[in-house]
Parts: sequence; C-alpha cells; structure tokens
Amino acid sequence: MTDIPPSAELYFRPTAFVDAPFGLDDQVKRLAGGLLWFSAFEVIVVDGGKRVSAPLVPITELEGFLAGLGEGQAQAAAQTITRIEAPRAPFTLGQRTLRFDEPIVAAILNCTPDSFSDGGKHDSDPQAAADAGFAMASDGAALIDVGGESTRPGSADVWEGDEIERVVPVIEKLAASGIAVSIDTRKASVMEAALAAGATIVNDVSGLRFDDRAVEAVAKAGCPVIVMHHPGKRDELHKNEEYSDPLVEVYDWLKDRVDALVEAGIAREKIVVDPGIGFGKKVQHNLAVLNGLSLFHGIGCPIMLGASRKRLIGALSNEASADERLGGSLALVTQGAAQGVQLLRVHDVFESIQALRIWRGLRDAALAPLV
Repeated sequence: MTDIPPSAELYFRPTAFVDAPFGLDDQVKRLAGGLLWFSAFEVIVVDGGKRVSAPLVPITELEGFLAGLGEGQAQAAAQTITRIEAPRAPFTLGQRTLRFDEPIVAAILNCTPDSFSDGGKHDSDPQAAADAGFAMASDGAALIDVGGESTRPGSADVWEGDEIERVVPVIEKLAASGIAVSIDTRKASVMEAALAAGATIVNDVSGLRFDDRAVEAVAKAGCPVIVMHHPGKRDELHKNEEYSDPLVEVYDWLKDRVDALVEAGIAREKIVVDPGIGFGKKVQHNLAVLNGLSLFHGIGCPIMLGASRKRLIGALSNEASADERLGGSLALVTQGAAQGVQLLRVHDVFESIQALRIWRGLRDAALAPLV
C-alpha cells in the first residue's frame, strides 16, 4: 500500500461497485443506505495542496489501511466512512415525504421570461405554469422546483418583488394539491414568501451567500435547503475559475459550507449538496466532478445533480442547442444514479423517470437472488 504522508488530507471516494452484496460479507459496503454496494475506496491523498496519489483500497484491506494512518487522519477517515454508509434521513414535507433510498426527480419549473432553456414558456401565466407542474408531478416528479429568476450566464438580477409575484401564485396552486414544492431563489424575502405560500424546501444556487438574511431565514423556518457550489463571490455565479483539482476543491467548498451552516443552526440532515455543474466551471472541470460524484457522499448529505440541458452537453455534441440535449441529459441522469446521487434536477421529467425506471429495474434484477 502507498505510504501516506502524515501531513496529508485523505478523501474517500466509493468505487468498484458490485451488482449485489450476496455472498460478499465484509467485502462490500452499502452506499448511503441506497441501492448500491461498493467494494473499494479510491483514497485521494492531498499533501501541500496537491494530489500526490490515489490508491485503490479494497474493503477487505480497509482496516489495515486505517491502522497505518496517524491518529488525526484515522479519526477523520472514520467519520467520513460513517457518513458515506449512513442512510440519509427522509424529508417530511407536510403531507409528503421525500425518501433518499433510491434516486428521485426534481422537476424544473421556470416562471421567467429569460431562462436559458425554456424562458418565457410559463411567464405571466400562473395557471399555465401550475398546470405544467401538475403534469410533471403526474409523470413522476417527487418535487417541483419553482424559480422566478434566471441564473443563466449574463442574466440580469430580478427585483425581489417581481420574483415573488412570479412564483407565489404558482406555488400556492401546486401546494394546495399536495405537491412538494421547492423555491429556487437567492433572496431571503422570496424564500419567506414562498414558504408561506406552501413551498417546503429552499434551493439556493448561491449556497445561502447572496443574501445576508438567507441563513437566518432558513434556520428559522427549519426547512430543508439545497446548497450549490459556485466558486466566485456570492453574486458571481458564472465567474470561470481555475482549479488544480476540481473534484477535491468542489468537495472542500461544499464540506466547509455545510459545516458553517450547521454551526449557524441548520441541521445537517436537512441539507442537500449540489456540485453546481455549469457554474464557474469549464467543460473539463464539469467532467471531473461528474466522474467523481460518489466522493460527495462523504459530506453526509443527500446529493442533487442538476445537469439537465447544460452547456457541457452541447460542447460534447457538435454544439447542440438547449432543446437538442435530451440524450445527453439522460446520460447524465444515469451517471448520477450509478454513483448514488439521490436527487436529479431535470427539465424532461417523463424521459428522465423512464430512464430511472430502467436503471431501477436493473438494480432490482441484480438484487433478486437466483438461488
């Protein structure tokens, strides 16, 4: 086994997934209480700010590996491994419960004139927007994510009063029917108005950094929150950063942000982390994060992946326009599911649900003993 410098930080990424755990006692671990079992960790070793090695440690050799670490390293590793294995607590949202033992879909419902993919489709018509939400729930979406401000590159900030006017009538209609609704916003006043209208989750692409009151608003409400990574200042969603190790750096940012929010009074079991595909990242950065998604289970929170119709799909498919990116979006849905992502944020609900049903059918077949 590779010698680990005593000053190094270790990152444990579940890998070497197996079809089923039968007959593999003490050789595999279950990922976050879900439908996946893995037989090894890729241990990313970072020393002096640089990745120096990434040995593959089989579960059968893990105890010996941990025994060879320094005391602080071993304690940190034990906490991370415990978080990787621990089932994610369900969200009780009024009459609805979101469970994270299998991947579920959050449907994107934009109530804006200028979103990158479907801007203007439901603008200024709350009933049409609500009807679209009803249809997505009927198609199988577990959550409808309602937003009133575009976060596409180059979009203008929206006054909070206009944002409230766009989203509240839609949320009221959806919530009245028993549908679970999240509010996609960076502004505390919009969060408060949306929660009062029946939304039960806050989804903030700024990681509760844009508005100085946002952390307090969420902590006071006691609601779940989705925290997304972006590397710029709180209002710089699309500032392209340079990364020496994008996967590790995004992980560190999210881990530190979750720790800060827990310190501020938001329960860890109510936080979802989102690696922020397309926000402050070039194509190669996005791909590194997507290849290493299972690393984020070490934070101990459910993971949301929002890659639907994103620019990287166009970049890898002859500059296909946003409305021509269904195939790429579905590929990323299944990539997320295969690494244990619990929440997939998508535009194309029917097709994404179908893809996940096939994925689930394959898992069920693998978990049905033949003897």
